[in-house]
Amino acid sequence: MLKKERQAYIIQQINIHNKVLSSDLCVQLDVSEDTVRRDLQELAEEGKLIKVHGGALAKSFHFTIESQQVYSLPEKKIIAHKAIDLIKDGMLVVISGGTTMRELVNMLPPDLNATFVTTNVPIALELLEHPNAEVIFLGNKLLKSAQMAVGAEAVQRLGQLKADLCLLGTNSIDLQMGITDLEWEIIEVKKAMIACAQKTVSLAISEKLNSIQRLQVCPLDQVDILITELDPTSEKLQPYAKRGLTIL
Repeated sequence: MLKKERQAYIIQQINIHNKVLSSDLCVQLDVSEDTVRRDLQELAEEGKLIKVHGGALAKSFHFTIESQQVYSLPEKKIIAHKAIDLIKDGMLVVISGGTTMRELVNMLPPDLNATFVTTNVPIALELLEHPNAEVIFLGNKLLKSAQMAVGAEAVQRLGQLKADLCLLGTNSIDLQMGITDLEWEIIEVKKAMIACAQKTVSLAISEKLNSIQRLQVCPLDQVDILITELDPTSEKLQPYAKRGLTIL
């Protein structure tokens, strides 16, 4: 595979999943760690990603004062618009991070009176701009790569909640493994979010369907609602509907 093809593949994966691991790229591209390291360094120097220890992050996923171009923004706006209808006055909602969630927060009706709980720093900052929403940030050790609080204290405090909804930004989802992700500390927080909520809503662009990451967040039977940008009758979504998920 030519360098240009390798780097195009890396950008595609990071756009879809927000983060890539160097070790995974070595296997997927069948190249050495040095080759992947050089590719990531070049892409970082070109401003196409953020290189971190062990891999890279999408620039749009990492919160900065400067606005970044968001991958599949029209699709994420559709997903956010669908999810808004699930949030009612008086609800307690736990919400994860990601660019789709930021679009959702920006679309919240000004007169909505709900309480949002998050461990994600960018989402908490966005929610502070809402005139009526109450914002609870569960802080602890901050994981720099994801800009969110992780660790035992955050997990314990989530376990003390009885939320109406868990709005979960989704890295990968498939029929066999359910929702999967890359980092153990993030997964532990997401597991606690799911456990404390009456309903769990997975928000994912359709490119994330039928993809798998290393570690399981939850099996499919713990997901109540799946929201993508596709029409609910789309053939790609029917296997998930047959497994009992409500498709929006």
